[in-house]
Amino acid sequence: MIKPQNVDDFLKDGCGRCSKGGTPNCKVHTWTQELLYLRNLCLESGLTETIKWGMPVYMHKDKNVFIIAAFKEYCSINFFKGCLLNDPENRLHRMSENTQESRILKFKSLEDVQNLEDWIRVFIQDAIQIEEQGIKPPKAEKKELILPEELQDFLNQNPNVAKAFEALTPGRQRSWVIFIGGAKQSATRSNRVLKAVPKILEEKGLND
Repeated sequence: MIKPQNVDDFLKDGCGRCSKGGTPNCKVHTWTQELLYLRNLCLESGLTETIKWGMPVYMHKDKNVFIIAAFKEYCSINFFKGCLLNDPENRLHRMSENTQESRILKFKSLEDVQNLEDWIRVFIQDAIQIEEQGIKPPKAEKKELILPEELQDFLNQNPNVAKAFEALTPGRQRSWVIFIGGAKQSATRSNRVLKAVPKILEEKGLND
């Protein structure tokens, strides 16, 4: 899979994170109009446009401010410090219950983007001000990470993997716990553990 070198590549071939990249089935092509409209709004802000994780990221100096993404059921703009944005109408959402700082705006049509255009501009300007002022989100209370039984058993039996897992960042550890623990059946969880091991040994998380 070839990762895009710039946003034009992204719009043409996708993020390069799956086998559908560069094909008509790439999710990016489902949302071409919406993504182009969002891109124009983002460029109006004067932020630096770049590519990270295969997707368009907009930066203030050396800080990531927000990212544009395409999913199967929607496209989105995700603010890295979205929890700090003033959102009186609760238009911003967490990606998941485990999300701490970032917040997302979802769009399922060009009309959705256009209807929220004013809000998008407000959120972008607020996000820039947050970076200019150096405001940081409050540190979330650390929760004890409970490993799925199948993962814990494997780590107990394989000290080298256990050492590699302990060396991962908390976020990477959490990604594996969610991935493995999300399976309903024990056999599936055990199979996911085996799939995870090579990346854990490479000091990578699920999405790296």
